[in-house]
Amino acid sequence: MDKIASFTVNHLVLEPGVYVSRQDRDPATGAIVTTFDIRLTAPNREPVMNTAECHTIEHLGATFLRNHPVWAPRVVYFGPMGCRTGFYLVVFGEVSSEEILPLVRELFAFVRDFTGEIPGARPEECGNYLDQNLPMARWLAERYLTRDLAEADESRLHYQEA
Repeated sequence: MDKIASFTVNHLVLEPGVYVSRQDRDPATGAIVTTFDIRLTAPNREPVMNTAECHTIEHLGATFLRNHPVWAPRVVYFGPMGCRTGFYLVVFGEVSSEEILPLVRELFAFVRDFTGEIPGARPEECGNYLDQNLPMARWLAERYLTRDLAEADESRLHYQEA
């Protein structure tokens, strides 16, 4: 069985950032699809996100992206990585990390500044509606924006060789 591309990235040196994880033509539709690795924590070196704040970022992020005035029609998916170190963002088209960075900054500013009821966090809307942590989601978003995205350079936008 072939190893998938994301397992070939050296997670011992991977830093938080925004990376193109995959860019392919969808065999069913012929559309080009870009998958982004939105990495919030340094794998195997920093604590992972707890499920509650990860779940909150997922709800807020998906709501923000699917309502975005420019990007909404191009968003295929936004959701957490199983390892809880970040999220995947899948969009239609050939898009670079540099091109998606303003949207990712907007997304995490939205999470950082969000107050009120979390969209989709009622029992009739979500299968685990109690597993939410808005204060921690906001803290993670602020840290990601200031520590990792404020001065994002090559090392935060393109996978580095080991």
